Amino acid sequence: MLNATVDFLKCKINENLGDFLPDVGIVLGSGLGELADEYCKFAIPYSEIPGFETSHVSGHKSRLVFAEINGKKVVMMQGRFHFYEGHSIQKVVFPIKVMKKLGVKTVILTNAAGGVNPAFNPSDLMIITDHINNMGVNPLIGPNDDEMGIRFPDMSEVYSQKHINMVKKTASKLGIDTQEGVYMALTGPSYETPAEVKMARIIGADAVGMSTVPEATVAKWAGMDVIGISCICNSAAGVSTVALAHEDVIRAANVAKDRFKTLVKEVIGNL
Repeated sequence: MLNATVDFLKCKINENLGDFLPDVGIVLGSGLGELADEYCKFAIPYSEIPGFETSHVSGHKSRLVFAEINGKKVVMMQGRFHFYEGHSIQKVVFPIKVMKKLGVKTVILTNAAGGVNPAFNPSDLMIITDHINNMGVNPLIGPNDDEMGIRFPDMSEVYSQKHINMVKKTASKLGIDTQEGVYMALTGPSYETPAEVKMARIIGADAVGMSTVPEATVAKWAGMDVIGISCICNSAAGVSTVALAHEDVIRAANVAKDRFKTLVKEVIGNL
């Protein structure tokens, strides 16, 4: 299926854009979809792409967008597939494998997350320095594709330190304040309990969410550089005494979206 999907996309790209193969892949989290709308040269609905699923999360469009941003050829997922929607973990990471086959060298993963670190505030941007997989599943389980990555990949630096430093410098030049921290992924779709958030903090997490870790794991395995940026959209349960709601996530993402878009665009130009 992977090769069939890549062949399909290359054909569509060639028909609409000519000789266009992306160097950068982006997974757009909640609130960042406007970046794809702004720069779109050509888009394909997920429903037309073999092997792709459709995202049913509010605020997520379901299309693959090809664009040029700051001189770089880019492919963007405008809406991701979540494990909690009932997709297999292999379906969740399938687009990352497709990006690799299309020639992508750097993946930028963005998400909305809950703040575990009490120093974080809603609408803060957090550069992901590492992650904790608490989803109970690893996307590399199963037969290994030796052409794409090795059986036992090293995960000591999933998020490229070189790129972390670049994102920090870029944000500083733009006057955008950023946080840094460890992202912990749980399956969702329920938000975490106060006890789970306390556990997350004890074991070293600064933010919690329901995505990103599977994609980052596969991207690293496949030899791509990985950049991760979270928008802290609420304080997690126990940190905040307010009941959590998806509407609050969207609201905080909208507050941060202009800063988030500006940062991502400049980061792309600096790759």
